[in-house]
Amino acid sequence: MAAVGGDGLVSPSRVPLVRAPAGASTRPAIAVEGLTKAYKTSLAVNDISFSVAPGSVTALLGGNGAGKTTTIGMVMGLVAPTRGTVRVLGVDMARNRYAVLHRMNFESPYVDMPHRLTVRQNLRVFANLYGVKRGEDRIAELAASLALDEFIDRQAGMLSAGQKTRVALAKALINTPEVLLLDEPTASLDPDTADWIRAELEAYRSTHGATILLASHNMAEVERLSDRVIIMRRGEIIADDTIPALLARFGRSSLEDVFLDVARARGHGAEAAVDAAPADAIAEIGR
Repeated sequence: MAAVGGDGLVSPSRVPLVRAPAGASTRPAIAVEGLTKAYKTSLAVNDISFSVAPGSVTALLGGNGAGKTTTIGMVMGLVAPTRGTVRVLGVDMARNRYAVLHRMNFESPYVDMPHRLTVRQNLRVFANLYGVKRGEDRIAELAASLALDEFIDRQAGMLSAGQKTRVALAKALINTPEVLLLDEPTASLDPDTADWIRAELEAYRSTHGATILLASHNMAEVERLSDRVIIMRRGEIIADDTIPALLARFGRSSLEDVFLDVARARGHGAEAAVDAAPADAIAEIGR
């Protein structure tokens, strides 16, 4: 069952998470090894490694410039790493990304769709790009579940922020992805719409067993959605654990306080934080 709110948004039912069947592959959905991205005089990402289990939600936390978006770009295959490897669903993204791109997708409120196209036309374009079978049926399904019907034939440039976010989510789900990459999916939304988007993401993950890598500055969002948190600072991973374990390590009662400890390099849990990448590391990469 689904509940309809006063704004017309339909809240998805909460259903148990789909677990992988016994004997299923334990291969990571995402595997990052020694990943580095260097620009002329700076390291955006410095030798990071992590893996993400199938069906899990992992959050990337960090201040502006920590390397979260660059990391997601490299996982997507859009940003070429200087060093290191990224494998998604077992495929090396640097060598053969087109073998797996149709099984993953991305959502960010900072990436606009063509303003002159209607919502339906935009979704039709992406359905074709991803090779979605019965694309019109899929668009109709998403329009119904994400409450797009009232503006599906309106130009994308004429939508409100909340409507644009719902359309961006529809685009991200158009191909029923196994791996979903989210970059601040509820930024600038009012609390009600943001809560609705999070519920949709929970429902999608639960019903499809999808793997989600989430970059966000919203601590409540991370606490609600994530099984695990990776905290980055100046391109490096400072902490990587479950939320209860991080709270215990940093001696804090909230994830926001943990985030501030790392961002400001304070507290006994942040002693391992590196203030800046060594200059010789940048020089070595440039050789």
